[in-house]
Amino acid sequence: MGVMRFVVPQSESLRDWPEVYRAYASGLDQSVWPTRIEFDGTHLICRRQNSESSRLHVAWPVEGFGRPILKTAMLPEREAPYLLAVELARGTIVQVRNQRAEWDKLNLTLPDEYEQFYTQAHRAFGKAASGQEDIETSSSAAQSAITNACHAAELLARAYSQRFLTTRHEQYPKLPTSLGCRLDDQLPEESLPELFCSAFNSAAVPIEWRLAEPQEGHLDWVMFDKQVQWCLNHRLVIRGGPLIDLSPHGMPRWLWEWEQDFGNLQSFVCDFVETAVSRYAGQIRIWELAACANSGGALTLNEEQRLTLVAKTLEVARHVDEEAQFVICIDQPWGEYQARGQHRLSPMHFADALVRAGLGLSALNLEIAVGYRPRGTPSRDMLEFSTMIDRWCALGLPLQVTLAFPSSDAPDPMADTDLEVDRPAWKMPWSCEAQAAWFDMLLPLLIAKPAVAAVYWTQFSDASPHSFPHSGLVKQDGTPKPALQHMIDYRRKHLK
Repeated sequence: MGVMRFVVPQSESLRDWPEVYRAYASGLDQSVWPTRIEFDGTHLICRRQNSESSRLHVAWPVEGFGRPILKTAMLPEREAPYLLAVELARGTIVQVRNQRAEWDKLNLTLPDEYEQFYTQAHRAFGKAASGQEDIETSSSAAQSAITNACHAAELLARAYSQRFLTTRHEQYPKLPTSLGCRLDDQLPEESLPELFCSAFNSAAVPIEWRLAEPQEGHLDWVMFDKQVQWCLNHRLVIRGGPLIDLSPHGMPRWLWEWEQDFGNLQSFVCDFVETAVSRYAGQIRIWELAACANSGGALTLNEEQRLTLVAKTLEVARHVDEEAQFVICIDQPWGEYQARGQHRLSPMHFADALVRAGLGLSALNLEIAVGYRPRGTPSRDMLEFSTMIDRWCALGLPLQVTLAFPSSDAPDPMADTDLEVDRPAWKMPWSCEAQAAWFDMLLPLLIAKPAVAAVYWTQFSDASPHSFPHSGLVKQDGTPKPALQHMIDYRRKHLK
C-alpha cells in the first residue's frame, strides 16, 4: 500500500470538516484510486493501493470561493511529508497555466485583472515554495497564491465563455442548445405553465419504472400520457426517462425479490423498456434509458451486471424505435465514488464500454448535483467544470448536462430519497440567491461548448416529491425562485 503524508499547520482549515475524509487520490489519466484518508490534526495521510505518483484532491477553504475541490500536481511518493497548502497552490497554478497555454490560440481577450491575479499567485507561490522550513509562513503565502490563482482561473473561464458564445452567435442568432427541466410527477399548475414554457424549450417526462409500476403487473401511464400531451401541445422537445434508475432507491420495490436471479431480472427490465418505448413511439424522440448505472446501488448488482443490463436495454430500445435517440445518464462524472474501492471502471470507462459496443448510443447525460451527500458532486470552480466537459468530449458523443443545486439546507419533507444537503461549500451559503448565482456562473460556460446539446434542471417544483432537496425552481408555496427568472432571461437572449 502506498502512503503519502501532508502537513496541515492550519488545523482549523480541516477541523470538524467531514469533507476531508472524502478526499481522494487520482492517477495520471485522471482515474480516481481507492483511497483511505486519515487526519490527526496536523497531518493528512493518504493511503492508496499502489506507490505510483498521484494527485491529491481535497476540499480546501479559499476566501471568496467557499471550499472547492483543489488538487495537487502529480507527486511522487516520498518519506518526508509534503506541505499541503504549497502543493495545492502548485497544482492550481499549473492548471491555470496549462489551460491558458491551450487557449492562447483562441486569442482570448483577458481583463487586466487576470494578469494581476496570476502574477500575484506566482509571487506568493515563489515565497511559499522557497521558504518551506518555516511552515506557518510558507503555508500563509501558499494560501495567498491559491486565492489569487482561483481568481485568475475564474476570469480565464469567463473569458472563454464570452468568446465562444460570441463565436457561436455569429453562426446561430439563437443557439440550438436545448434548455429543459424535469416535469416532476404532475403538470405545472395555474400560472406556472407560462413560466415553464418561457424558460424552457424542452421537458423531461419522468417515465421511470418505479413510478410506472409500483406494484408488479400494474402499469399506470395516466400521468405520463398527460405530460407527453402537454409537452406536445406546448411544442416542447420531450426527453423521456430515465426508464431505469440504478441508484439505491431507483427500482420498484417488488423487484428486490428477483435480485439474486439476474436472468429473470434482465428479462423484466427489457420487457418494461420495450413496453414504454413502444407506447410513445413517434411522440418521444429522445429517451434517457438508464441513470446512475456507473455508480450503482440498486439491488445487489455488481458493475459487470449493471453494464450488461444497460447494454441489453439499449439493444432492445433500438430495436423497438430505430429513429429515436438514446441517452445514458452518468452521475458524479469526476468519479469521486471510486475512492471507496467498490468500482473498477471510472465513469468514462463505463461510458466508453457502451460506446465501443456499437449499440447506437446517441448522447451522454452528465448529472452534476452540487451540494448533496452521499450521492452528489463537491463544489468546483468554473475552470474545472470546463476541463471536465472537454475531457468527456473525447468519447465523440453529444453531451447533455443535468444540474441540481440546493436553495436551502432546511429539512425538506417532499424529498423522497436519502440524499441530504451538504455543508455549504460554494461561494455563498445555500439560498435562493446562491442557486441563481451558481446557475449564472455555469450556464454560459455550458452553452458556449458546441458539444453540449442540452442543459436540464433536475426538478421544477419543491411541492412535488423529488430526489434532490430544495433543488426546485418553484418553492413549496408556489413562489418562483430567482433562478427561474434568470433562466427565462437566458433563453430569450441566447436560445430558441
